[in-house]
Amino acid sequence: MQQVHKKRSAMTRLAPLAAVSAIAVLIAGCETTRQMVTHKEDSLTAAGFTARPANTPKRAAMLKRLPPHRFVQKPDGETVDYVYADPLVCGCLYVGSEQAYAQYVRNEQQQALANEQMMTAQLYSDPAWDWGAWGPWGGFGPGFRGRHGW
Repeated sequence: MQQVHKKRSAMTRLAPLAAVSAIAVLIAGCETTRQMVTHKEDSLTAAGFTARPANTPKRAAMLKRLPPHRFVQKPDGETVDYVYADPLVCGCLYVGSEQAYAQYVRNEQQQALANEQMMTAQLYSDPAWDWGAWGPWGGFGPGFRGRHGW
């Protein structure tokens, strides 16, 4: 009986710590999402999108009806406008032309390529690294032989 009481008191003491840890993880996750959305908004603006604030009750209600953080096409006669709803960071709608959307896609592709090139350069930038110390590597397909005879 006394052991059960000790276990409960230990769990009671750990509960606030667990709650604080869970909140910290959630806050960190939200901040990461906020940073990602902010980056996307910067990219949209650079590509030629215009932010239109949801500064009236009607606009705010309409903003809530759009899928958040996704592109939506809005046909306008013979052209198509692209709309990106952000209820999280700016509480606004980003609107751009087909040209702005194409520029956004090009910019994102260039950024992805630059990130990949930087990562590749960083992988092999340490001259003291000895891949051979890790032994043979499997799973590279038939006949694969690396510099160290893997």
